[in-house]
Formats: sequence, C-alpha cells, structure tokens
Amino acid sequence: MRKRIFLHTTFLLLMLSTVAAVQPAAAEEGNAKSSDVQQIEVVDGKTQPVYSHEEAIRETVFIETSVDSDGDGELDRVHADIIRPKETEQGLKVPVIYEMSPYRAGLNPINFHDVDVPLNPVDHRKPVKKGKNKQEAVSLTENQGATSATVAGASEPSFPGYYDDYFVPRGYAVVLAESLGSGLSNGCATSGGKNETLGTKAVIDWLNGRTKAYDSEGNLVKADWTTGSTGMIGISYNGTLPNAVSTTGVEGLETIVPIAAISSWYDYYRANGAVVAPGGYQGEDTDVLAQAVTTRANPEECNDVLKKLERLQDRETGDYNEYWDERNYVKDANKVEASVLAVHGLNDWNVKMKHLSQWWDALGENNVERKLWLHQSGHANPYYLRNEEWLDTLNKWFDHWLYDIDNNIMEEPMVDIQREDGDWKTYDSWPAKDANGVSLYFQQEGTSLDPKPMSGKNKTTAAFVDNPSITAKTLAENPNSEHENRLVYQTPKLESPLRISGTPEVSIRASIDARAANLTALLVDYAPDGETFEIVTRGWIDPQNRHSISESHSLVPGKEYKFTWGMQPDDYIFEEGHQLGVVLLASDHNYTIRPEAGTKITIDPKRSKVILPIVDGNKAVTFE
Repeated sequence: MRKRIFLHTTFLLLMLSTVAAVQPAAAEEGNAKSSDVQQIEVVDGKTQPVYSHEEAIRETVFIETSVDSDGDGELDRVHADIIRPKETEQGLKVPVIYEMSPYRAGLNPINFHDVDVPLNPVDHRKPVKKGKNKQEAVSLTENQGATSATVAGASEPSFPGYYDDYFVPRGYAVVLAESLGSGLSNGCATSGGKNETLGTKAVIDWLNGRTKAYDSEGNLVKADWTTGSTGMIGISYNGTLPNAVSTTGVEGLETIVPIAAISSWYDYYRANGAVVAPGGYQGEDTDVLAQAVTTRANPEECNDVLKKLERLQDRETGDYNEYWDERNYVKDANKVEASVLAVHGLNDWNVKMKHLSQWWDALGENNVERKLWLHQSGHANPYYLRNEEWLDTLNKWFDHWLYDIDNNIMEEPMVDIQREDGDWKTYDSWPAKDANGVSLYFQQEGTSLDPKPMSGKNKTTAAFVDNPSITAKTLAENPNSEHENRLVYQTPKLESPLRISGTPEVSIRASIDARAANLTALLVDYAPDGETFEIVTRGWIDPQNRHSISESHSLVPGKEYKFTWGMQPDDYIFEEGHQLGVVLLASDHNYTIRPEAGTKITIDPKRSKVILPIVDGNKAVTFE
C-alpha cells in the first residue's frame, strides 16, 4: 500500500457515535487566532455542517500558470472563484475541493467534420510511419514568456452546484476554475494538451504557495486560509482534468474523484486506428471541441493553435502519434500520488468504458489507493442516481483524505456495481478476479457460437457488404434471418445466468475487396422471445492498423488477414434462457466514418472466434 504523507498535526481516533470538535489540519504557525473560532465537528467519521454557507466568503482570483499557450509573450492565467467559511478570516485553515472546467462560459457554435467521406488507403508499397510532428506538437505547450498582465472584467462568483452547498458548512473551501481559453481565463484550449494540465496544476500550486494570483485590480492574493490539501472532482471534461493533473504528482493534490472521465484522448476520438466519434457527436474531434470551449476574450488569438490541432490530430489515418501520446494519461499512472475514487457508467457511449478500465488497471499496477462505482446509466452524475449514498461516500472520502479522519472508507468493499435490475452489489475487485477468457468459435452450421472449433478440413466462407446508412441497431435485429450487410453468430440458450467482467475480444480471418474499410463487432443479448435484444458492447478497427495503432499497413484486396480487436469493457449478466450473439458489420453509422457502400468482407468462420471474460470461465458456459 502506498505510504501517505500526512500534512496534519492532529490524528483523530473516532469510535461509532462519538462526537468530536476538532481543529482543522493546519500548520501551527499562523493559526493562533483559530482557538476562538468554530472548529470542525466529526460524528461517526464524518464532518458535520457547522459553518454558515450564507455568510461564507466569496472571492475571485486570477492564477498565474507556467505556460504561454496563446504565444502572446505573457504567462497564461486561469480564473477561479472561491467560497470558504467566514471563520477562515479568523485563522481557521481548511482543505479545498476543486473543480476545473472549460464549460462555465458556455459553448460556441461549431461545425462538425463531414463523416460521409471516403476512407484513406495508405501507400501500398510501405507502412506509414507517424511521429514526425514532435516539434510542432510541443510548440502548443511551450513556455514562451515570463511576464503577466492583469486580467480585468471579473464578475461576482456564483456557486450553483452541490459542492459548496454540502461541503462549505462541513469545513471546506470550494474552488471553481475556468480552464485555459475559456471564460475569464486566457491562453488556448487544446483538448487535453499539456498546457491544460499545467493550467489546472497552477491552482494547486497557488493553494500551496508556489505561484502567484491576483485580484481583478491586479493586487497579489495569497491563499493563507488553506492547509493546501486539495481534492479534485468533476464529470466528463471536468473529471478528465483531475486525471491529467494527478499524473504530474503535484504536491498538495491528495485525492481525485474522476466521474465519466477520459484517460486517453486517442480512445475518445479513435479506436484501433479507426476514426470514431463519441456517442451522439458524429464528426467531433479535438479541434471541434477546442473551438467550442474557446470562449475567452479575443478568441482569434487561438486561431493558429486550432489549426495545428486540426492538422496534428490526423483524421486521415487515425494512427496514434506524439500528438495523442501527449494526451495519454495512462502511460504516466506511475506518477500518481493522489488516491482515486472513480465513477463510470456501464452504458456510457460518450466517454466509453475503456477509459475507466485502462486507467483503473494502471492505477492498480502502481499501487494507487482507489475505489470504484459502476452504474447502469450512461454519461451521468451519481448525484442524480444514488444521492444519499453518494454524498455519504464523498463526505467520508474527502474527510479521510483531506482531514486525515480515521473512518472506515478504505475498509469498505473496493467496488460498487449497479446490477441490471437496479440493485447495487459490492465486490472486492474489478474486473472480477475469477473472470477468464473463454473462446466461442464461429460455426458455419446454423451460424452459431460454440466452445469447440469447427471440425472438418474443407474451407468455408461467409460474407457481408458494407452499408453505412444502416444503423447497428437495425443490423442486430432479427438475428435468424439473412441480411447481406451483417453476419450474426449466436450461442444456444443459456442454461444458467452468465456474467462477463472485463474486455471482450473478437478475432476473425477475413479478406476485403477494397484497400480500406471499417470493421465493427457487436456483442448482443438476445431474449427468448426472438424480438427483444440489447447491444451490450461493441468495438471497431481500421483493418490497416491490424499490426499496430501507430502504423497503418496497406491492404491487398482479396488477401486474407487476421484481424483481432477489443470491444469496450463491460460487466454484464446474461439471463438464463437468453442467447449471446456476435454481429459483424463494417461501418457503424453512429460512430465511424461512413464511406460509399459496397465494400465486401469475406470471413473464414473456422478461424474466427470471440473471446469473452466470463466469470468462472468455461464451467459457466452451459446451454439448454
């Protein structure tokens, strides 16, 4: 277990139903005035609401960062609104709950990329090697100056959320900041680039006395009311920034609560070389998002940066390059010192489950203390799904990590999962430790799935034709009927419930009659009535990236290749009497590029299979 550095001088031992009045953690010097002010109260390991939210102090600051992302010769500044108990003016020292966001000033009207375009075949003579834009990518985040200008025009801070309502009365300050390029901050948005990470980090540096901040008049402002201990929280982009800044190992960041958060931006806009959209936003990419959130004054200052984003993101090949590597936080998980309470929706097709899965695994490999909630909703905030339990968990979590309160939050089960019927269950790990990869082989006879490979020496084939105008949902319907635009393989009816936990994978042997194509696989739950079904998960690949996500290799039309790719991770229980189905199609209307219809894919079923992470392995796979 990772050793924690306790920044506080008071160690609290709490017994059940014991009430304690406790001095908030702080350095002794500068805290003499606090003896006559209201101290935090702790009941059953949780701080209680003893401070006035109505009388809390509200202020606005502009915090100096270490980057000049708009290239104007002056260090960028981020705008932050603060609310803290009035007792902090009398010597009380409090920790901070901090959310950074690019959305506080709204969004600009934007134009999405056209996705009804041809795919891009690479040069047939050699693979395309990426990574030639390293210097250009770095130039987006270089520190180009050391002078700062006063930022004017600040408005009265507003705190409409539940963080301040709930936590300020319990002895916390809340900081809501605007990410670079948005609102009253300057600099430029770069959709997860290094400058956004450093801009987010600057707030924590200021809270710990390592950088400067100014009020709207240009006067220096010090954070002498805080212990410096900081916890970050947020959903979506607001939850992604905590992931990013945690990989800097910044001192003072004790914990993060990323909700529906991105862990690698490549996996938000790409999948195994395929250009793939976040659910509901076909044609979005890093340049589109950056344009949307560039709500700062004089946004034209960022035009050159936006043009670089469009070029370096490389929608033509979809390959992983240094641009995407800069936005990959998973590779730097070994630098994370903060604990992590992660929350994700099992049905989130905006920020897909791979983001949670790969981040969670990397944290575990690096012994980061962590806890996880997985729910059945999509891109959602747990505050609206499980309100009482969420606030109770957050209360104990922040108290433990920011006040060093010895409650039982880390002794509770590591994982909470909402099951398909809405009930919540607790588990000791995720994915399930006893989930093992089970191969189900495609069968030509009855287009079925079976734990045993096809027998016989004769070669068989099956084919389907790409039609991007048809949705995956339509192609998953009526699995027992023939359809030229898909192939369906099903198990017999299950004899007992079957749980998958982890990442399904599909492996096919196939030829394509074109030099470029999309490949998509769906894992489907078919109910006994023959009509009801649910697409459990899906995955995509650019066949030109069959060897690597970093290098496209040309396809020879008509030549057979092995294509293997993962679907999105999941945790799902198939009910007794249901059938597991794998649906193969080419373009996925709602997610991939949509080229002209007509490309034909021919597979060899005998050498094709799906590998499922099934709890209890092969012994759990029984059929009626």
